[in-house]
Amino acid sequence: MNTTPSALTSCPAERLPSDDEPREHRRSRNPGDAPRGRWYSFVGAGALVAVGYMDPGNWATALGSGAKYGYQLLSVVLVASLMGMLLQWVASRVGVVTGRDLARLCRERFSRRTTVFLWLTCEIAIIACDVAEVVGSAVALQLLLGVSLTAGVMMSAVGTFAMLALQSRGRRPLQMFITALIFFIGFCFVVELALAKPAWHEALAGLAPPKELLRDAGMIWLAAGILGATVMPHNLYLHSALVKHHAPDGDDRSISAALYGVNIDTFASLGLAFTVNASLLIVAAAVFHASGHVDVEDLADAHRLIAPLVGTQWASIFFAAALLACGLNATVTGTLAGQAVMEGFLNLTIARWARALLTRGLAIGPALVAVGTFGEHGSNQLLVASQVVLSMQLPLAVIPLVKFASDAGLMGRWRVARIPLALAWACAGVIVMLNLALLWQFVQGA
Repeated sequence: MNTTPSALTSCPAERLPSDDEPREHRRSRNPGDAPRGRWYSFVGAGALVAVGYMDPGNWATALGSGAKYGYQLLSVVLVASLMGMLLQWVASRVGVVTGRDLARLCRERFSRRTTVFLWLTCEIAIIACDVAEVVGSAVALQLLLGVSLTAGVMMSAVGTFAMLALQSRGRRPLQMFITALIFFIGFCFVVELALAKPAWHEALAGLAPPKELLRDAGMIWLAAGILGATVMPHNLYLHSALVKHHAPDGDDRSISAALYGVNIDTFASLGLAFTVNASLLIVAAAVFHASGHVDVEDLADAHRLIAPLVGTQWASIFFAAALLACGLNATVTGTLAGQAVMEGFLNLTIARWARALLTRGLAIGPALVAVGTFGEHGSNQLLVASQVVLSMQLPLAVIPLVKFASDAGLMGRWRVARIPLALAWACAGVIVMLNLALLWQFVQGA
């Protein structure tokens, strides 16, 4: 059995207890293991998770939704973000309280066949997500530098390794760099909103779900894409892995302190992610839908049209720069999530660079085929389709997560119960219903 501490959460200055050691035996094992700082000493995991909520797949779904339906699907972005906050809160709670991540709990409590099935489906979701990030980054590099999409695909791989190299100095440099990029993305959208001048009263009305949502095939497709792009299944595995060593003593005091800091980190980071996603849809509605360009779905077309419609070249520059920042950020979290999933499900630890090479190698193939076959105008269909794949895999992560979180034998007094538990199961039900509606649309259209 592998007893090496997770490479996701350890750094040379830290000595963390082994995952294979029972939690009750870890208490006071090493006083230096327990975090003694204030709440902000637990900040960081939320930023790594939040970037998965604003990756190029989110751009594709929000852009297509805003251009085609105006502000109507803003309600889906809001609901998906609230669901994401709740489920990430549950995932972080499970990680802190049990000292184990979601993938490891699945391996411990499910059969070998079920564990392998869950691992394979999660890997498919990670690869689908990485395809979206590769294509999105390639499009951004093409827009900014004028390189071909093929060259952009290869350059994005180099960018991933460069960012992961920061973690060789510990977690904080990478977390700080990613956080800085998140604030840069937020600044870009503040500028875009100021230039787009949206109709805010219509945007507020869009927070109410449209009546056509479950009858319009196009709305269902985009809603599933928004859900898959916002609530990513591998983010649940990653979040539980990033925080599982925050309360190494396992006593009530350390768990309470860790949960307090982690909760602030989670809700603040995902709140910022919602603001970015909502801003993107609002900009698309205000610029493209309002001007009659309802068929704008492609990122390159959006970049080309936004400057003349808004009246300044800065709009297209900030658009491409924010897209590149989102793509680079998301590739790092995808690699870390893949590492956590492989380690948890298979008890197999590999180096970050090897994991990045594996995931990116599997993603580059489909990305190169897509850009070679369809060119820049086929990127959006690939991006949206990848997010629908994520949505289809989501119940396989959410249902075990909620089951573990509500288990009194596993979580003790910290288990999720009553209203939060009912809401978590409601989220799982909505996800399943939306996927069934999507499958029904496929059957009807076949």
